[in-house]
Amino acid sequence: MNEFLEIEEQVLKMLKTVFDPEIPVNIYDLGLIYKVDIDGTTCNIDMTLTAPSCPAADFLVEDIRQKVSSVDGIDTVNVNIVFEPEWTKDMMSEEAKLELGFM
Repeated sequence: MNEFLEIEEQVLKMLKTVFDPEIPVNIYDLGLIYKVDIDGTTCNIDMTLTAPSCPAADFLVEDIRQKVSSVDGIDTVNVNIVFEPEWTKDMMSEEAKLELGFM
């Protein structure tokens, strides 16, 4: 596997360790991550929240920054919170839907 794919895989692995404190499913499986773009040693992440007034927003952004910046080859992590498209339950993985009782 080439170095870029290894770094990308590690970034995704780290995103799967970030949990909203109110929901027992990681943010990746919740469908909150819209884009991950790695440009050299910088990782740019577009994400959304389950609700615009999510009280855990600052916690989530900081947790993402800390965990993704721990990946070898990543020096800078930029997290951009977006609300387009609006998040819906359909964006969750099958595992997340099962865990939260939507299936």
